Amino acid sequence: MNSVFLPTSLKEINALGWESADIILFTGDAYVDHPAFGAAVIGRVLENEGYKVAIVPQPNWRDDLRDFRKLGRPKLFFAVTSGNMDSMVNHYTANLRLRSTDAYSAGGKAGFRPDYAITTYCNILKKLYPEVPIVIGGIEASLRRLTHYDYWSDTLKPSILIDSHADILVYGMGEQPIVEIARQVANGKAPSELKNIPQTAFFVANIPEVAADSSLIELHSYEDCIKSKKYFAENFKLFERESNKLVQKTIVEPVGDGFVVVNPPYPPPAVGEIDKWYALPYTRLPHPRYKGKDIPAWEMIKFSVNIHRGCFGGCSFCTISAHQGKFIASRSEKSVLREVEQVIEMPGFKGFLSDIGGPSANMYMMGGIKREKCRECTRYSCIYPSICLNLNASHSAANNLYIKIRSMHGVKKAFVSSGVRYDLFTGRNTQAEKDYFENLCRFHISGRLKVAPEHTSEKVLKLMRKPSFRKFRQFKTEFDLINKKYALNQQLIPYFISSHPGSTEADMQELAREIKELNIRPEQVQDFTPTPMTLASAMYYTGINPYTGEKIYVARSRKEKLKQNSYFFWYKAQNTKGS
Repeated sequence: MNSVFLPTSLKEINALGWESADIILFTGDAYVDHPAFGAAVIGRVLENEGYKVAIVPQPNWRDDLRDFRKLGRPKLFFAVTSGNMDSMVNHYTANLRLRSTDAYSAGGKAGFRPDYAITTYCNILKKLYPEVPIVIGGIEASLRRLTHYDYWSDTLKPSILIDSHADILVYGMGEQPIVEIARQVANGKAPSELKNIPQTAFFVANIPEVAADSSLIELHSYEDCIKSKKYFAENFKLFERESNKLVQKTIVEPVGDGFVVVNPPYPPPAVGEIDKWYALPYTRLPHPRYKGKDIPAWEMIKFSVNIHRGCFGGCSFCTISAHQGKFIASRSEKSVLREVEQVIEMPGFKGFLSDIGGPSANMYMMGGIKREKCRECTRYSCIYPSICLNLNASHSAANNLYIKIRSMHGVKKAFVSSGVRYDLFTGRNTQAEKDYFENLCRFHISGRLKVAPEHTSEKVLKLMRKPSFRKFRQFKTEFDLINKKYALNQQLIPYFISSHPGSTEADMQELAREIKELNIRPEQVQDFTPTPMTLASAMYYTGINPYTGEKIYVARSRKEKLKQNSYFFWYKAQNTKGS
């Protein structure tokens, strides 16, 4: 493995013999040179294309701004991300309490990034270097590319392009667009000329041809959405339907005296392309500047391997489809096994792979059987309310990969710690799915299997776009039978959400009765947090279902939220009354 990190200081730049960097990347995370950290991936991808890339992790925005000045002016542009999480989700609990820890900072300490990190960083850079282009990306930019509900200010905000004054926004997984941006800027193009790059968004003052162009979808303006929640709901429906297509149209949203334009994305990367990104020379380690300090997010994933991107589950509260997309991009077996070999060589590895995972761990190599049928399909989920007949939902590829990983010399156990979609194999009377479930339980669980039924109420589950709780009961029965068959003593760790739009106190009372009957004492629970660009946040803000127009009950007050959350803990004496 390469022992050289991307430079983070002038001293490191000088040691490489550079006069200056071509691209300087600012991130709200500590710098971990690992393929699970977005800033490192973008940096390595650009480096592989021949660009000189430097990185400034967690710059201090409260002093004399020396961190923003220390590397000077890049030749091409600044790239800015808040990190692997939206900075507001990173900072605040669902009840808007400030978190005391940050898993993406050295020592797990909070306070090393600002609220609305991208906007803060960009405004500083624009003030210091007004002539240098700024490209923004990552999940915070991606999920705020259009008008969005911001839970933390309880307002509708315009595209992050407006408040940040960035020149161009990259949404989704950014390897393809960032390389094209760099190429065009290096060839002398100004930011105002970068209008045709897929998977980017930008602000323009005038598009007179919008109304006449059938390849464009025009949304209601930001100002109209402020006036009418109905318009905001209609915008969300249009956006989600379009973003679920394999081949999409350009989206245009009027705001102020101009328009935000969102170009269609690149096609999902081919296996060879995604393999190339994972084969780059990551050190897989935190930068030496953090010597002696743990970075919790890295500690959690350092011995894990990601095998695919994307999720076609379509859950209404989840941001994955709006960011990574619903079409699965899988790595080849060869690529995954090569990374496992690298993990085996890492200091401290004792034979236990912590996760062979993905957004939903068991969607590896799944996708449309006839790809042309996916081109115009607008289904938000390939498995809800039922598995699409055009979906190759076989677990054969995952089974074969798992067998090869667990047979590798140096691997004692290879766990699947990412959540699995149990509705992809439960009740399916096919050999590959039976084998997957049995082998998952026998070889790939560290004693506890995480799954996400989310709720028990049929009404709430429908709004969540999750399968009936009957499916979970069936899954648990099959899980228990496998455990009995192989004399295993394993636990199910179900994940539940309270205060989701549509969930009432009566629904939570029903949940308490259901899980008490199953003797489930939940550990993985969460009060619903509205995150930008999800159906659930649109329902939370508007109080209606954008697809049906029906009114929906929403628990908004802290008192209501805490009461709903209390029903998870039926086994605690103070919470059993009424359950």
